[in-house]
Amino acid sequence: MTADSTPAARPVTLVSIRVITDDVARLADFYQELTAVPARWFTPDFAELNTPVGTLAIGSVRTVALFGEGTAAPAANRSVIVEFLVDDVDAVHDRLAAAGTPVVQEPTTMPWGNRSLLLRDPDGNLVNVFTPVTEAAIAKFAR
Repeated sequence: MTADSTPAARPVTLVSIRVITDDVARLADFYQELTAVPARWFTPDFAELNTPVGTLAIGSVRTVALFGEGTAAPAANRSVIVEFLVDDVDAVHDRLAAAGTPVVQEPTTMPWGNRSLLLRDPDGNLVNVFTPVTEAAIAKFAR
């Protein structure tokens, strides 16, 4: 409550990112393999992978009409990167490479201190899997 007894405004919180796809099961399988987080299915057209700090939601093109016909299209993204913080990006790379997952960029240490692996999901969305490796990056993402 604020001094005038009105409820305090809740800070804006990013809760989830939703990806629209023609094949929810295929995308859910990809992200389950990548993250080892099980998908929670609400309908055949909607699943979520819940992590400790955010959720990746996967919706079928059939759900787009609920928001307004034509507001989203599958496999059309070239501006957003889905990012996952992991303990050991090189181990994730080795596991995914053994499974035949195509890699856009091998693990590389970026100037801002993260070691990053870039992939594309089955719909072509760019995915960054990273581990902080410099002191500043480690401090930024301290769990």
